[in-house]
Amino acid sequence: MDVEEILRILDELIPQELAIENDNIGYFSRNQEIKDVDKIKILMDFLPEFEEEFETTDLIITHHPPLFIPIIPTFVIHSNWDIIEGGANDALVDYLELTSYSALDKETGIGRLCESNISLSKLKKLISNKFPNNPIKIVNDKNKKVKKIAIVSGYGLSDSNLINLAKSSKADVYISGDLTHKNAILAKKLDITLIEIPHHTIEWPGLVQLSKLISENPDINLPVELIDKGVPWSYI
Repeated sequence: MDVEEILRILDELIPQELAIENDNIGYFSRNQEIKDVDKIKILMDFLPEFEEEFETTDLIITHHPPLFIPIIPTFVIHSNWDIIEGGANDALVDYLELTSYSALDKETGIGRLCESNISLSKLKKLISNKFPNNPIKIVNDKNKKVKKIAIVSGYGLSDSNLINLAKSSKADVYISGDLTHKNAILAKKLDITLIEIPHHTIEWPGLVQLSKLISENPDINLPVELIDKGVPWSYI
């Protein structure tokens, strides 16, 4: 199938114009002569070492922008997938069995605010069951009723502005990834409960949904494979 036709369809499904400013999305390839592909592979990240595993007839779709220009045709769908209705954040809401009613950041569309009526202990159990065998962190682990939950798929706990926004939105709990020491201290000051799910793990429901959206599109008549390469580190 023609690469340009696939990219046109993808841009109709998930418009690039939705992405936040300066997000490095879109098409990457050192070899502009590649015009046709016969398979689509979807990954969280694309590293140089992966190029030997794939063929030039593959189209690689990644969530995170690669830090190099691949030879193999590569297309990045990042913050536009986080923001769009039915995208990564909504997939996470559904996976956590929550009900959202608004974006967390109404200017960008990042994140979701969810209604709830659950105790914090039951919410912790739900998250542990949904994401087993993962190091889940919590700040301000207090016995309380949770009526409003903020979520951001991916990086949200590394951004102090989003933590402040969750607090000003009256969220009892804010769930995201990439917690920093500094922002844990900020949460202590603000008295908001943070729950950190590892970045790769919390974004996986969104990648599953992206794979489903593409594989079920009748205009893309190609096999689609979702590949989990895990995190880019090991433990000593």
